[in-house]
Amino acid sequence: MTNSKIDQAMVLAAGLGTRMRPITNTLPKPLVKVSGKTLLDHALDSLAGADVQKTAVNVHYLADQIEQHTKARSKPQVLISDERDILLDSGGGVKRAIVPLSDAPFYILNADSFWIDTDSSNLISMQSTWDVDQMDMQLLVAPKEKSVGFDGRGDFFMAPDGQLQRRGDAESAPYVYAGAIITKPELFKAIPDDVFSLNRLFDDAISAGRLFGHVLDGLWLHVGTPAAIDEAEQAIHAFRQAA
Repeated sequence: MTNSKIDQAMVLAAGLGTRMRPITNTLPKPLVKVSGKTLLDHALDSLAGADVQKTAVNVHYLADQIEQHTKARSKPQVLISDERDILLDSGGGVKRAIVPLSDAPFYILNADSFWIDTDSSNLISMQSTWDVDQMDMQLLVAPKEKSVGFDGRGDFFMAPDGQLQRRGDAESAPYVYAGAIITKPELFKAIPDDVFSLNRLFDDAISAGRLFGHVLDGLWLHVGTPAAIDEAEQAIHAFRQAA
């Protein structure tokens, strides 16, 4: 296995943020601040810390605000992918956004969840275990019981070799998708539809035995509602105090 360095990415930032109302009546969710930093900057700073040079960011709701905000950044370089005309869902948004990127593997990050690293970058750690020959997608996953702001039943089971399977009919699963992926652009280009979900590619990769997980080292936070902001800030403070 020989992997080249991953230096490009895409950040999903086009959602409507309806559960974050009334804050998002006038502010796009990616620009909501948690611990003094916007959700979008939490994602972009993680990419910068992994030495990513270029990232696409898709926009739809209150798009002008996000465009203006990202102009202040030089690392990574931000390329805006405009979805003002139509929301393309997560997979379709990635498919459009990666057009100006190279045909090399890249990161995908959500802008509505983030994590606090411990001693090293989780994105760099993901890259160290990424196997382009064995994997179509590698997901960052967090232990459900240690996650902040997540009240679901868990998303995945993980085999000893890292392969992922969905929770299915099980009462619960130990791992939660933590909003970061390493994947290949050709997976998106092979789908003829413009609008589709990332879950379609997750399922395809599972069927082929090529969806793998990497367990997050640190604190994962999902910030979906106004009440979750305070919970996240308290958890971050406690995590940093204990470090």
